[in-house]
Amino acid sequence: MAYRGDRGRGGFDRGRGGRGSPVPSDRGRNSPSGFRGADRGGRGGFDRGRGGRGSPVPSDRGRNSPSGFRGSDRGGGRGGDRGGRGFDRGRGRGFGAPREQGGVFLENQPATVDARVADDSDKALVARLRNTQLGNDPDSMPLRPDFGTVGVPIKLRTNFFPVRVPKGPLHEYDVAITPAAGTAVRRVRRRIFQLAEQTTEWQNSGMRGTVAHDSSSKLISARVLAQPLTIKVPYSDDDDQPPEKGGKEYTLTIKFIQEINTQDLMSYLNGDNQYRNYNTLPVISALNLILAAHPLRSGIKVGQDRYFFRSGTGPSNLGGGLEAWKGFYSSVRPAHRQLMVNVNVCTTAFYTPGNLAVQMMTFNDYSFGARMEAFCRGVRVKATHLNYRKTVKCLARQNARQYTFTCDELGGRVSVEQYFLQKYKIKLKYPNLPLVDVGGQKKNFLPAEVCEILPDQPFRGKLTDEHTATMITVACQPPNANGNAIMNNGLRELGFVNPGPTLASFGVSIGPNMAVVPGRILPRPGLKYANNVSPAVDDRASWNLRNIRFATGARLEKWAVLLIGDRGRDEFQGPQDPALRTVINGFMAMCKNSGIAVSNEQPPVVAANIPPQDKSDPLRKNAISTIRDSLMQLRPKPSLVLVMLSNGDKNIYEGLKHLCDVYLDVATVCVHVGKIRKEKGQPQYFANVALKVNMKNGGVNHKLDENTGKWLSSEPTMVVGMDVTHPGPGSARGTPSIAAVVASVDNHFAQYPASLEIQESRKEMITNLKEMMVARLQLFRQRSKVLPKRVLVYRDGVSEGQFNIVRLEELPEIVKAFHTFDQPKKPYRPQLTIVICGKRHHTRFYPTEGKDAANDGNPRPGTVVDRGVTAVYDFDFFLQAHGGLQGTTKPTHYYVVHDEIGFRSDNLQGLTNALSYMFARATKAVSLVSPAYYADVACERGRCYLRKLLQGHIGDGTTASGSASTNEQDVMREAQALWRGGVSKNLKDTMFYL
Repeated sequence: MAYRGDRGRGGFDRGRGGRGSPVPSDRGRNSPSGFRGADRGGRGGFDRGRGGRGSPVPSDRGRNSPSGFRGSDRGGGRGGDRGGRGFDRGRGRGFGAPREQGGVFLENQPATVDARVADDSDKALVARLRNTQLGNDPDSMPLRPDFGTVGVPIKLRTNFFPVRVPKGPLHEYDVAITPAAGTAVRRVRRRIFQLAEQTTEWQNSGMRGTVAHDSSSKLISARVLAQPLTIKVPYSDDDDQPPEKGGKEYTLTIKFIQEINTQDLMSYLNGDNQYRNYNTLPVISALNLILAAHPLRSGIKVGQDRYFFRSGTGPSNLGGGLEAWKGFYSSVRPAHRQLMVNVNVCTTAFYTPGNLAVQMMTFNDYSFGARMEAFCRGVRVKATHLNYRKTVKCLARQNARQYTFTCDELGGRVSVEQYFLQKYKIKLKYPNLPLVDVGGQKKNFLPAEVCEILPDQPFRGKLTDEHTATMITVACQPPNANGNAIMNNGLRELGFVNPGPTLASFGVSIGPNMAVVPGRILPRPGLKYANNVSPAVDDRASWNLRNIRFATGARLEKWAVLLIGDRGRDEFQGPQDPALRTVINGFMAMCKNSGIAVSNEQPPVVAANIPPQDKSDPLRKNAISTIRDSLMQLRPKPSLVLVMLSNGDKNIYEGLKHLCDVYLDVATVCVHVGKIRKEKGQPQYFANVALKVNMKNGGVNHKLDENTGKWLSSEPTMVVGMDVTHPGPGSARGTPSIAAVVASVDNHFAQYPASLEIQESRKEMITNLKEMMVARLQLFRQRSKVLPKRVLVYRDGVSEGQFNIVRLEELPEIVKAFHTFDQPKKPYRPQLTIVICGKRHHTRFYPTEGKDAANDGNPRPGTVVDRGVTAVYDFDFFLQAHGGLQGTTKPTHYYVVHDEIGFRSDNLQGLTNALSYMFARATKAVSLVSPAYYADVACERGRCYLRKLLQGHIGDGTTASGSASTNEQDVMREAQALWRGGVSKNLKDTMFYL
C-alpha cells in the first residue's frame, strides 16, 4: 500500500504534463515513506501557500508567497474530483533532485534474449505439464495453459540478475537471546549481533564470514556449527562507550533447526512434475539472508528488503525536518531454469539530524494538520546536557513551564524550566513547547531543545501531503536514470559486484547483466461512443472527447450548485455573480452536447462561507457544519450537487463526501473553482466533469466495440473488482480496514456499483464477502433479468504470500453466495475465475530499441510479458496497459489463482488490456484493470468516512497510532458510528464513489 501513483486518471487536456484535479486524495497511506517512484501519482497540494505562521523557527518553505505550493496542473492528476496530485513540482524551492532527461536505457548496446528462454524450453515445459494430470489438482493453482502470441514481438531488459545457487546444503539455526528483557527493540537486537560478531567466541566457532543472519532469531551457515553453541556478549549502547566490566551481558544460544537442500530448488526451477507444490520459501529466505549480509553491514535496512546508503548522491531536502534518501531493493525470485535477484531503486524519508525542538516546529509549521507528536514519536535522540541516548516515546501534554516536580536539591517544587536553569545553567529558548517523554516504564520528561536527533534514522510516520509531493519529485526518475542507477550504484552498494567473504563462503555469485526477455505489444482494443463513433486513440493510449457523445446519456434533473467560500482568490462573488451563470450555462451546454439530457431551467445555487482553518479544529468540523446548513436550504432535495471547492483542502473534500454520502444521501461532483472558471482548457474541464456526472447518474460513457467485446457478451458475464485498504501510520490503533466489492450489472461493462464495508483492522481477506457478492448478483439479476453464467473476479490488494489464502478463504465464500440463488433441483453454479492484480512489486521493463519505446524510454502501452521472469508453473503475466505520465512506469502483475472459465493466455491478456480502457473517469487506458481500480477508488471513498480515526483522532482528543491508552473496541465502536451503516439508500446502487 505504499504510495501508488499514476493510475491513469485525469484524462483530458492532454497538452500539459499531467492533469491535476481539484481535490487531494489521501492515498498511499501505509508505507510512511516506502516511495516507489510515482507510478501512481502523488497527493494533492493545491493552494497551500498560507502566509507564514509566526513560527519561532525560520521556515524553509517560502510559504509567504501566495503560490507557496500551488498544486494545480502538473502531475498525474486523478481527473475529476479526486486528488489532483500534481503540485507545481517544487521548482525553485530547492527541494528534490533535478529530473534527468528520459530515454531508452542502454539503447545502442546489443540485447540477446536469455538462452534459457530463447531455446523455447519454457514452451516445451508448458506443453509437457499440460499432458500430465497435474492440471486437475484442485489443491493447486491453475497451470499455465500456454504462452501468449498476439501482438508485436519485442525484446525487453528487466531488472533481474542471475544468481548462482550454491551446491549446498545450507544449515539453518535458531538464535535465542537471554535475558529477553529489552530485546524486543530491533535496534537493541541489531547491536547485540554487531557486538557478538566482534567476540573471539564468534571467531573461534568458525562463523566469521561464513554465516548470514537477520540480527534477530535466524542464522544460516555455509558449514555445520558445533552444538551446543553459546556466545556471551558484553553490551554497550554505542561505540563511543565500550562495555563496562560487570555491565549488562546477553547470551546467544545458537541451535540447529534444519538442513536446506538447494538441489530441490533447482528441480523446481527446471519444472519437474513432482516439485509442482514444492515450498520455495525456506530456501528463498535463506538466500535472501545471504545476499543481505553486505548491505545490512554497510547500509540501513528499512522495511522488507530495502537498503539505504549514506554514500552516493546524498539526501535531498524535503523540508519540514525530513530528507529523502535513495536506496535499493533486493529480493531473490524463482524463474524458469534460473534463480534471479530483483534489484530496484527506492526512496524513503529520513529525519534531518539537528535540534529536536527546531525540527519539531519546522515539521509542525510545514502543513496545516501536521502534528509534532507524529514527528517525534520513536525518534532516537542524544540528550546534550548529560550526553546519553534515548528514544522519544511520546509528547507530553504539558510544557516546561507547566510541568512541576519535587526536587529536594533545589528546595521543593520546581518547573522543568526552573530546574534546567538552576541545575544546568541552561535558559530554555522554547519553554512553551511540549516536553518529550524519553522514559521506559517510568516517565522521563525532557525539553525537546536539549535533544539532538541522531543521524541515519528513517521516518516511520505518515508524510504530509506536501512531503509526499516533494518526495515524488525526488523519486520520480525516467527509466534510463533508474536503469543506470541499478547497474552503476545498486549492484555495488548491495555488494554484488566484488562479493565479500560471506557470498564467497556460500558459493553464491550474481551475474552483472540484466536479464533480457521476450515481450509483445498488444493491439489496442476498439472503443465505441454513441452512433458507433470510435475515438482516435494515440500512442499514449489516450483520446479526447471532441465532437463525441456518450454511449448512453443519463438525465440530469433536480440538480444544484454549492459554492464553498474559503478565502480563495478564484472564488465567485456569490450565487448572483454573472460570471457564475456563464460557467453554469457553459457546463450545461457541454453536458447536452455530450448526450446528457439536461433540463433548461437554471439550477439553484447556495453558498457556504466556511470558518478559516484553525489548529484547534484540524478536521475542519465547523466548516462541514456550515456546509451542511447551506445544503439543507435546498428544497426540494437535489439528486446531484455540483460543488465548487475554493482550494484543495482534503479535510473539506473528505468531510463533504462523508456528509453527503452517509448523512444526506445526495450525489456530489466536486470541481476546483480556479479551474472550472479558467477559460483556457475550459471545454476540456467541462467534459472531464461531465464524464463523472453521466456515470453517477447511471449513464455509459463508452463501450468496447463488438469485436473486442465479443467474448464478454457471448454469455451473461459479471466482472467483479475487489480490494481491501488498511489504516496507515498515524491512524488510531484498531482503526478498521475497508473492503470494497464492485461488479458490472449488464453487457455494457460500464456501470460498477459497489458494496463497501468496514472490518477487523489490517485483515487482508474480506470478512463479509458472501453478503457483498449476494448484493452484487441481485443487482445484476435486477438489471439484466438473468443471473450471470460466468463470474470473472479481479482481486487487488493481496500480497504474494496470501495468494493461497484467497483460494482457501475467499473462494468458498463466493461459492456460498452462488448457492443462495439455488432452486429446487437447479443449483446455481456459474463458472468462476479469480485473477489477483499486484502493483506492489519491483519488476520493471526497459525496451531495448527506440521503436518499441514511448518518447520517455518506457515501454509502450499494451506491453505484456509472460516469459522469462514469470512463475515456473503457474498462470501469470505482467501487463502495462497505460502510457506513463512521468518516471518509470510499473506494469501490473496478474496472477490466476482459480480458473473454471478455462482462459488461454491470449484471451485473458487481451481481455485485461481491453478492460483497462474502460475506466469511465478518464479518456485513457489506466495502469490497473478497471474493475480492480474501481474497487480501489471505492475503498478510498470509504476512507473519507473514517478520516477522523485515520488522522489519529479519537473521541474528543487525539492519539497517535499504537498508543496503549486507546482501547481497540472503543475505536471500532467509534468507526461504526462514523460509518453509520455505509452509503445511504439512493446512492448505494450507483457509482457514487467515482
